[in-house]
Amino acid sequence: MPITLSHPTQIVQGEIQLTSSKSESNRALIIQSLCDGAFEIDNLSIADDTRILKELLDKSSSKKETVRADNDADKNSVQDPDNYQQTWSVGLAGTAMRFLTAFLAIKEGEVVLTGEHRMKERPIKVLVDVLKQLGADVEYKEKEGYPPLKITGKKLEGGKVIIDGSVSSQYISALMMIAPKLKHGIQLEFMGEIISKPYINMTIEMMSYFGVSVHWDENAIVVAPGEYQSRTISIEADWSAASYWYSVVALAQEADVILLGLQKESLQGDAIIQHIYKNFGVETAFVDGGIRLTKNDSLVDTFEFDFTNCPDIAQTVAVTCAALNIPAKLSGLKTLRIKETDRITALQIELNNLGFNVELDVDDVIIHSLPLSMIKQSSVKTYNDHRMAMAFAPLGLMNEIIIKDESVVTKSYPNFWQDLKKIGFSIN
Repeated sequence: MPITLSHPTQIVQGEIQLTSSKSESNRALIIQSLCDGAFEIDNLSIADDTRILKELLDKSSSKKETVRADNDADKNSVQDPDNYQQTWSVGLAGTAMRFLTAFLAIKEGEVVLTGEHRMKERPIKVLVDVLKQLGADVEYKEKEGYPPLKITGKKLEGGKVIIDGSVSSQYISALMMIAPKLKHGIQLEFMGEIISKPYINMTIEMMSYFGVSVHWDENAIVVAPGEYQSRTISIEADWSAASYWYSVVALAQEADVILLGLQKESLQGDAIIQHIYKNFGVETAFVDGGIRLTKNDSLVDTFEFDFTNCPDIAQTVAVTCAALNIPAKLSGLKTLRIKETDRITALQIELNNLGFNVELDVDDVIIHSLPLSMIKQSSVKTYNDHRMAMAFAPLGLMNEIIIKDESVVTKSYPNFWQDLKKIGFSIN
């Protein structure tokens, strides 16, 4: 359903309880399911991706209980867990697909793991190949290299494997988190450039928090066999979600916004947003419980940045540069082509449709300066991508804008539209 955004004053003030990090939440859920002891996760994300992952992990737990109950009920008719097959759909949750592929490979039973049409177009061969090196039983049900997957879980020995680090850090995190449950742990050796390193560091820090030994030395990560230790964990607010507020402040005439839940010492690579937006006149001050955003008139003449380690905030920054008429080159974006949509192409199309001048140089986005009165149309397609909707929403401060599908934001930030209303946006 379309949604129309505008702002009557272009003055934004308010306090926002920022949505929780789904990256941290999803890792915590996997570790919780691999831990022999129970522990609490405080401030768990309410994003669709996290909700879906939790529901499917709960199925894994209930599946075991069902098998036990059936065995207790009829001792003469024992149900073999390895023949207990279910079909699980992750919808559009890419992290859930990657993390569950590794998780299910070591859990008893048989599961067909699938998703919506776009998920079946997102490659997973690199991860499956490594799991097969470890002895996992994974089959492609349709197209080679893509979901759906038939996964028959079993005990894996572990050991040394080689992985292409240039495709997705989620593959690496998925393997790392199951590694303590392997007899010999795992030694991951990388070929190619390692992308999104902060997400790998996040996984290492969270595993270490739960008592697992992880060592990253140059081109290899070693995880020793062991057990996760039960500890309550509190999830930080989402720096990726904060990026949209940085864009709002950059495009406003006046701004004073407090975002609650963010920490100065963060596990999230997207915390780099606080430094990026200094180029666009946004000041960050850490206050009790979060950050305070204000603005000045100090803008750079041109902007260049490599987003290899923080690709999720690239769309937001691109829209900000276009709106502020700052010529820019955004690089390190190749992983955006295999997200919910081809984000690079979608970004170019929608910015050009609005009247901006954007071209692509392979996977780089080049934004050229133009007179600021060039907007041709007021609607933006989302391509079933939550980040497209939220990255373009701040343009409502400059002109009335229509976002074609309001519901996509539930994937990562369900309260986004309500939070925009709190700082004066008119939404119809």
